[in-house]
Amino acid sequence: MTQACRHCATPLTIDFVDLGFAPPSNAYLSEDALSAPELTFPLRVKTCPACFLVQTEDFAAADALFSPDYAYFSSTSKGWVAHAADYVEMITARLGLNADSHVIEVASNDGYLLKNFVAAGIPCLGVEPTKSTADTAKCLGIPVLQEFFGEEMARDLPKSDLVLGNNVYAHVPDINDFTRGLREVLKPEGVITLEFPHLMRLVEHNQFDTIYHEHFSYLSLLAVDRIMDAAGCRLFDVEELPTHGGSLRIYACRAEARHTETDALRAVRAEELARGMGSPAFYTEFQARAERVKDDVLRFLLDAKAEGKSVAAYGAAAKGNTLMNFAGIGKDLITFVCDAAEAKQGQFMPGSHLPILPPDVLTDRRPDYLVIFPWNIRDEVMAQNAHLAAKGTRFVTAVPALKIHG
Repeated sequence: MTQACRHCATPLTIDFVDLGFAPPSNAYLSEDALSAPELTFPLRVKTCPACFLVQTEDFAAADALFSPDYAYFSSTSKGWVAHAADYVEMITARLGLNADSHVIEVASNDGYLLKNFVAAGIPCLGVEPTKSTADTAKCLGIPVLQEFFGEEMARDLPKSDLVLGNNVYAHVPDINDFTRGLREVLKPEGVITLEFPHLMRLVEHNQFDTIYHEHFSYLSLLAVDRIMDAAGCRLFDVEELPTHGGSLRIYACRAEARHTETDALRAVRAEELARGMGSPAFYTEFQARAERVKDDVLRFLLDAKAEGKSVAAYGAAAKGNTLMNFAGIGKDLITFVCDAAEAKQGQFMPGSHLPILPPDVLTDRRPDYLVIFPWNIRDEVMAQNAHLAAKGTRFVTAVPALKIHG
């Protein structure tokens, strides 16, 4: 059976990449669960030949992927927290937000961003489906509605001057319903901002490890333009950001609103078309590039093992789980992974079953090589662990190509 596009219902006939079978990337395991069967799903991505939305084949439901004990906490990364604070300062000034305004963040996680609006006295509301992160935000005094966001529930929310979502647009299975929900909560001249990894940069920098079941879509401006238009919205501005290996922050409004389209938006549209993102050929060469990284990583790890070198990893991130499971890497090649998020410590990586330990164990168990899975915060991790490099540890990243630092 051929799957239909989740936006325009056209049959998906263009293969983008096949990463084999893997468990959900954030389905961390307790020690007791290690002896139980582990459910895996195909991780295949297709491209729509009509609207060019890149999307996973559907094998897992959203409520299975974003469980109550979901372990991703945005505040773990100091760099991301600073990014959120800078955004709040910028958008408050740009839109003239004040105590008479209202802000909604969809997928507000642990309050990493909304706490800045609370501190500024700007009324706000978070919508967050996962209990673990929502509870953390509530402890900060942030009002949170613990639900999945969509058009029907949006009708009961207050109309807002700003509705934002960071790294959530790719995570929604029904992107049309979600987008109609965004329009529903806007005041007539209200603004939507969404940040998401840019498909153009994913392909350019070979970021196949950002593909996992929780990411239902991989977004270009070309595709988002069409999705917004179908929901009664329109784009009027865009910023290119360095976050997550290259992201877009799009600005949208109701179709009838007065916001003026910018030169920046026209420039990104033109670049995507110039790179061929409006034709099938752009999407058919990615598989071979992913496999080259897999082969190089396996070769490095096997050589390190043969030489008697120890290898550990840093960051029990979804990126690492995709790489580990695609390459079939287990505890025989990487002995453990460290992560600063306490919610992950003491658990095990899905698929590979690497134990997740606190970062301070690295001082006593100093490895010869430390593989940094979340390459997007590589500099932050290397700075935090400079004491290891001083004693001989070498840092390794796999994407866009295998690189040994130092």
